[in-house]
Amino acid sequence: MFNILCFLLFLLSLSLAQALTLPQDISALKAFKASIKPSSIPSWSCLASWDFTTDPCAIPRRTHFICGVTCSPDSTRVTQITLDPVDYSGQLNPLVSQLTQLTTLDLSDNNFFGPIPSSISSLRSLQSLTLKSNSFSGSIPDSVTTLKSLESLDLSYNSLSGPLPKTLNSLSSLRRLDLSYNKLNGFLPKLPYNLLELALRGNYLSGYISKPSFDGLTQLEVVELSENSLSGTIGAWFFLLPSLQQVDLANDSFTSIEISKPPGGNSDLVAVNLGFNKIEGNAPANFADYPQLSSLSLRYNRLRGAIPLGYSKKSLRRLFLDGNFLIGKPPSEFFAVDTSVSGSLGDNCLQGCPGSSQLCTPLQKSYAVCKQAYGGKPRS
Repeated sequence: MFNILCFLLFLLSLSLAQALTLPQDISALKAFKASIKPSSIPSWSCLASWDFTTDPCAIPRRTHFICGVTCSPDSTRVTQITLDPVDYSGQLNPLVSQLTQLTTLDLSDNNFFGPIPSSISSLRSLQSLTLKSNSFSGSIPDSVTTLKSLESLDLSYNSLSGPLPKTLNSLSSLRRLDLSYNKLNGFLPKLPYNLLELALRGNYLSGYISKPSFDGLTQLEVVELSENSLSGTIGAWFFLLPSLQQVDLANDSFTSIEISKPPGGNSDLVAVNLGFNKIEGNAPANFADYPQLSSLSLRYNRLRGAIPLGYSKKSLRRLFLDGNFLIGKPPSEFFAVDTSVSGSLGDNCLQGCPGSSQLCTPLQKSYAVCKQAYGGKPRS
């Protein structure tokens, strides 16, 4: 019995030593590693353990391919590449397209540079593409929009330039899109209709927020478009997107805003940041009708008139109205003993804002500045 057991263990060890991984996957992994500068591969890193004298998918992985690669259950195909963030430097080899069963490609927090290869469109099974915090440059290849299984696309913190792909809405499975902090320009195209989160902060996008771009986005919860050059009017339809929860449109060039009451008084909107724009007119009173709204920033715009009484409602916890030309007396509820509101009403033209309250810092504008803004004596 002992001899039979030893023989079976010997056969098992032979089977594990045999090549399991599809040859095209092995050649793709070899090309991938060859495109990384050897001097940027620490001896203790994942890539350092990619020794092709051993089959990449063979198990157990005690000394070779100990991390960075995940294989299919039958050990024949590479399904994930997730590199450790150790500042690998190199280019993404186009032969990565041979890994046709890849579901995850994550190269984040390294120093990859050069273009994103258009051949990436061959990765038909790809569900998550994360290339954030690298040095990729050039345009986003249009071929990326053919990845019908893609659910998450994160290319943030790179040096990508040019317009967004016009066929972005072809990504029918996409739930999360983050292209923040690149050099992208142009207008917002029509967006994928299954999107939950949209982040395009810190680019050079221009034009308006148009309704056709957001048509059909009934599941969209988060919109982050701050630090661009977007302008014009933010229409009432935008805040009525049925699943919208968080909006950050700060540091753009919007000049006006339209706010309607939510239908039936129902809305999931929790946080709105419209600070540091060029919004004129009165502070939108209808924001007070959004029952879940707990954070509102309209700071450093060109708002006039009185603070709407509804802003003192109990659900609003953070309110920033500083840096405008608001007049009159702020609602007394802001200064009640049991108030839970934080933020700032400073740098306006308000009267009776108690200096003892943190809400009233910084100080109000001078009478001369307020008088000039209103073309005479500001009304109280």
